[in-house]
Amino acid sequence: MNKNAEIKQFINKQNALDTLRFITCGSVDDGKSTLLGRMLYEAHLIFDDQVDNLVSDSKKIGTQGGEIDFALLVDGLAAEREQGITIDVAYRFFSTEKRKFIVADSPGHEQYTRNMVTAASSAEVAIILIDARNGILPQTKRHSFIASLVGIKNIIVAVNKMDLMDFDKDIFNKITEEYKKNVLPQVEFDEVSFIPVSALGGDNIIKNSPKTPWYSGKTLMSMLESINIDNKEKDTFSMPVQYVNRPNLNFRGFSGTISSGSLAVNDEILVSSSHQTANVSEIYIADKNTESCNEGDAVTITLNKEIDISRGDILFNKSYEVKKSNAYLTNLIWFNENACFSNRSYILKSGNKQTGCEIIKIKNKININNYEKIVAGSLEMNDIAECEILMDSELCLLPYTENKTLGNFILIDKKSNLTVAAGIVKHDLRRATNVKWQDTEITRQKREKLLNQRAAVIWFTGLSGSGKSTIANMLEKKLSSDGILTYLLDGDNLRHGLNKDLGFKKEDRIENLRRVGEVSKILHDAGIMVLASFISPYKKDREAIKNLFVNEDFIEIHIDADLETVKSRDPKGLYLKAIEGKIPNFTGVSSAYEAPESPDIKINTKVTSAETAVKIILEYIKEKNVI
Repeated sequence: MNKNAEIKQFINKQNALDTLRFITCGSVDDGKSTLLGRMLYEAHLIFDDQVDNLVSDSKKIGTQGGEIDFALLVDGLAAEREQGITIDVAYRFFSTEKRKFIVADSPGHEQYTRNMVTAASSAEVAIILIDARNGILPQTKRHSFIASLVGIKNIIVAVNKMDLMDFDKDIFNKITEEYKKNVLPQVEFDEVSFIPVSALGGDNIIKNSPKTPWYSGKTLMSMLESINIDNKEKDTFSMPVQYVNRPNLNFRGFSGTISSGSLAVNDEILVSSSHQTANVSEIYIADKNTESCNEGDAVTITLNKEIDISRGDILFNKSYEVKKSNAYLTNLIWFNENACFSNRSYILKSGNKQTGCEIIKIKNKININNYEKIVAGSLEMNDIAECEILMDSELCLLPYTENKTLGNFILIDKKSNLTVAAGIVKHDLRRATNVKWQDTEITRQKREKLLNQRAAVIWFTGLSGSGKSTIANMLEKKLSSDGILTYLLDGDNLRHGLNKDLGFKKEDRIENLRRVGEVSKILHDAGIMVLASFISPYKKDREAIKNLFVNEDFIEIHIDADLETVKSRDPKGLYLKAIEGKIPNFTGVSSAYEAPESPDIKINTKVTSAETAVKIILEYIKEKNVI
C-alpha cells in the first residue's frame, strides 16, 4: 500500500470514530493538568519535539527530583505557569484507535466557576479529581453539582496523588464512601466510576498499576474509550435559525445547527413565531447535498414554499406543540462580583434571541457544603440558586433536560454589557400564560381631562435629613392651592402599612422601592400628580422606577446635603446611633448612598432654603408644561 493510500485509510478510520467530549474538574492543585498531560504522553499522542520542550521547560522551573511536569502540556497561559494553576479553560483534541476526544481542563479556583460552567455545558463525561491527601473539598461538591446541573450523566471520580499516600487502599475506600454518602444523593448521575490514580507516575492511566493490586477495574483511558454515551436530545427536531442565506435571487436557505432530533428531505417543519408550515426541499451540510441530517449538524435547508422565517426563529417538527412564555423557573449561577437582588433588570440572551428581564424571585440558593436549600434575599459571586425570571417578551424556551440548546441562557448587565450569570430552564411558569393585562376604556388621558390637569411623578431622593419631606410637603401645599390633585408618598408612612413587612437590609430596600414604584404608576394612571419622597439610595432601583414612565412624566430631584449638615438636623439622633453601631444598614453611615449622576433638578439645602427650593421646582415643571 502506497503512502497516500495509508493516509487516506487513516483519515477514513478516524472519521468513522465517534467523539467524546469530557471535562476535568476539581479543586485547585488536584492535578487536573498533570493528569491530561500524562494521558497524552503515555498514549504517545505528543511529538518528540514536544517531549524535548517539556523536559526543557520542566528543568527550567525546577521540578522535584527532575520529574517531567506534564501540566505544562496543558497550562498554556504564562500566568498559569507562574502560579502553577489553571485559570482559563484549556481545550485539547486527541484520538486513540477506539475514539476521538475533546477535553476541557477547567480551573479549580472558586473565582473561576464561570469557566467551569462554560466547559461543562458541552461535555458528556466529567472526571472529578480528588487529592488523596485532602479528600472531598467544597470545590469537589460544587463541581459535582454543576456537572449534574448542566446535564452530565457519566462521572469518573479519580482519586489522585495516591503515590503520596503509599497507594493506601483504605484511604481510597474512605474517600469513595464519603463521596457516595455525601455527594451522590444530591446529584443526578446515571453512571459513576471510581479509580485510584497517580497522574505524576502514570499509575492506572493507560495501564493497570502493580502498585494497586487491590484495584481490579479499568484504567482511566479504558473507561473513556468504552463509556457509553447516549444522551441525545428528544426525538423532536429543533433548529434555531442563525442566518437566512440569500446568495442570489434564486436561492433562499435557512442556516443553523440542529439542537435536537433529525430531519430529512420532504419532512414538514413548523416555524415557532408564525406557526406556518412547509416541507423541506433540500438539505446542505457545508456545500454537499444530503438526504438527512442529525443533531449537532450545521446545515442549510430550503423549503418548498416561501414563508416568513427570520434569524432567531426556531424550526420544529410539524407535530410539535410550540409553547411560548414570558416567565420561567430557572437554575442560575451568578458570576458577577456585584451582588444580585430580586427585581433588578437585565438582558436575557438565549441563542439568537434576547429580551429584557427581571429576576422576580430568588426562591432559594444551594449551600454547597451540604447541598441544603436556604432562603436568600441576594446572590453573591458563584452562588447557585433557583430563581423565577420574568421577561419583557415571550420566548420559546424548553426545559434544559429536554433540549440543552433551547434550555440555556445568559444574563447581561444593561449598562456594563458584562455577562453576570448563566442559567438553565427548569420549566415555564403557568401564571405567565394565565395572567393577561386587562385593558380598560377609561384611560389616563381621559382622567387627566376630567381633572383638568396633567399626571406626573416628582421623585425626591437624598439622605435622611436632607430636607426631602419638608420640600415635598411645601410643594404639595402650593400645588393643592392651585387646584391640582396630588398625593404625597412618604417612606415612613408606607412602612406603617403596605411595606410594614420589610426591614432595612439591601434586599428589603429594593423590594420597598419596587412596591413604591408600582403604587406611583397606579396613582399616575389615575391622573394624579404624585410626589414621592424616599432616600432611594441605589441607582438601579431609581432607574427601574423611571423606566415605568415616559420621560416627561417622571422628574427626578436630588435633594443634596453633606453628612455634617444632615447630622446637625437630626432631632432623633439617628445618625449618632448609626455611628455608634446601634442602627445597622443606615444610609450615609453603614450603607452607601449612590447619588444621581444627572437628575432633572439638584438642590443643595445647605445653601438653599426650602421656600427657594419649591420656587425652583415650580419654575421647572411649568417650563416642562407639567402644570
